Amino acid sequence: MQPLSSLLRPQRRRAIRFGHALTLALFLTACHKQGNASDDAHTAAAAPSPMHVNVLNVEPQTINIVDELSGRLSATEVADVRPQVDGIILKRLFVEGTSVKKGQPLYQIDPSSYQASYDTARGTLAKAQATYSAALTTAQRYEALSRIKGVSAQDTENYVAAAAEDKADVLTDQATLQTARINLQRTQVLAPIAGQIGKSAYTVGALVTAEQTTALSTVQALDTLYLDATRSSVDALRLREAMTSGQRQAGSIAVQLTMEDGRPYPQAGRLLFSDVTVDATTGSVTLRSVFPNPDHLLLPGMFVRAAFSEGTQNNVLLVPQNVVTRASDGSSSVMIADANNKVALRTVTANTAYGNQWIVSSGLKAGDRVLTSSLQQLSVGMTITPVETKAGTDDAAASGVPAAGSGAAATESSLPSSSSATDSTDTPARS
Repeated sequence: MQPLSSLLRPQRRRAIRFGHALTLALFLTACHKQGNASDDAHTAAAAPSPMHVNVLNVEPQTINIVDELSGRLSATEVADVRPQVDGIILKRLFVEGTSVKKGQPLYQIDPSSYQASYDTARGTLAKAQATYSAALTTAQRYEALSRIKGVSAQDTENYVAAAAEDKADVLTDQATLQTARINLQRTQVLAPIAGQIGKSAYTVGALVTAEQTTALSTVQALDTLYLDATRSSVDALRLREAMTSGQRQAGSIAVQLTMEDGRPYPQAGRLLFSDVTVDATTGSVTLRSVFPNPDHLLLPGMFVRAAFSEGTQNNVLLVPQNVVTRASDGSSSVMIADANNKVALRTVTANTAYGNQWIVSSGLKAGDRVLTSSLQQLSVGMTITPVETKAGTDDAAASGVPAAGSGAAATESSLPSSSSATDSTDTPARS
């Protein structure tokens, strides 16, 4: 009979093997569950949430169209100071660069010879008047005697004719005296208009003549100045058609001026007229405005910019310039978020600038959501999470969305409709 311990040993071995098998099964099950959890976590990490993108709801607006043109200022009155008689300049009676009044003496030309001519003419006139007076008395006496047949009719007629001839001499000598007086007065050269006088081209002792081409000096009226600016005839025609069709309403005739150093001129000008003739060389039309200049801040010849109000335009759709893409074929497009929050490409017509925005004339409608941020990272069909912004908010500013009509200086480009070049802020063309 075998011992009890020898009988129990095989059963213990089987129990130990079963325990090892159970432990291995539990370990494999745990590893499998851990692997599934890791796969689930990896799958979750591989499917990120849609990108947050700023969008701008496009809404119709009423804007003031301002056309900015350049031009040069000119004086409303300009007069060259010229001598009307020959002679030597004895005195200069003004200070260069100062204001002068109309009729103020400016130069004194030597009057000696003209004074002598005047005195001679006056003496000749006096002699002619005395001769005429005597002839008239004689003629009247003969006429009285002729009525009583005291003298012949022939003698009477001769004395009457001599008196008439002497009267004609008096009239001629009066005209000669008047000419001498005018020439004597012209030896003092007067200011033809009131204004600012420039430098003198002649000094004391210089000989001047009435036929010379060089002016002694120039006087310019600076209290008001003209601005002549030009615009293309095409723009003028388009504006007239827009007014006729009712797309734009007439604006004010006030004109705002920006000086050469960029400062706005405090006085507003007004538009006088638009020339009716198109320049055959440049194809442009001249607009003339007048500006008050009480402090003489403006000077003739200055190159300035002027903003002309062309009226208001209703139901305008504006988008930031940096969201419009120009393709090589000249077409323009923007990215929008469709109803399913997917990125879509919309072809638009945006050729007119308004400040830092484009006026979209076709391709968009009210309520469209234009994408304004992360444009380089987007592609057509991508699902996004739109974040609505409004023009003028901090979010819009941070994303590069300018306020609609922002700033008083928002102006229309001087060549708005013919611009086809890609704006420097546009993003590269998307396929």
